Amino acid sequence: MTQQELKPTFIVKELSRHVPFTSFGAVTGIIILMIVILKGIPSDVSHTLFYTLHPIHVLLSALVTTAIYKKYGKGKILTVILIGYFGSVGIATISDSVIPYFGELLLNLPNPGIHIGFIEKWWLVNPLAFLGIAFGYLKPFTKVPHAGHVLVSTYASLFHLTMAMGKTISWVLFLPIFLFLFLAVWLPCCLSDILFPLLFVKAGKNNPQNVR
Repeated sequence: MTQQELKPTFIVKELSRHVPFTSFGAVTGIIILMIVILKGIPSDVSHTLFYTLHPIHVLLSALVTTAIYKKYGKGKILTVILIGYFGSVGIATISDSVIPYFGELLLNLPNPGIHIGFIEKWWLVNPLAFLGIAFGYLKPFTKVPHAGHVLVSTYASLFHLTMAMGKTISWVLFLPIFLFLFLAVWLPCCLSDILFPLLFVKAGKNNPQNVR
């Protein structure tokens, strides 16, 4: 299969289309952060919530990534599995763990740490990725899972950040935290759900990039 180069106009269109909903997710994340601070919710609760939301994120991402590839591509089952797995687990790790961790370091939060779900909770995250791939392959649908994926990813990134916080945090940090939440979700979610699987789709009339 010849890999398809993604058109810059298509990439820009998809990224811009996701700005409003991603911004909404980041705003709700800040509201949740305020509740966490005001209620003094301990970091172990954030840990539990992260390892609830991150696996769900992987499940939804695997479903959508696989469904997009299944809809536009004609690869063999092994190709579908590889695209679904690396497009979900790999990019969800960047979104939920790597970018928030860099945020923790740059914001000088007191307890920075990176939590890699598919290693630390391999028995949970990896099976859910394969379950999402199975759903995406057998019952491909994308709109609801993608919207849910964006919100779940926002909150997973948020609780990765709150695990690194002390008992108090300056209100000045709310704006940079908003930006980190936005970036942690906006680029990776578009990459995993839409752009990544289309890299492996042949050029032709069925490729959504060619729809005018």
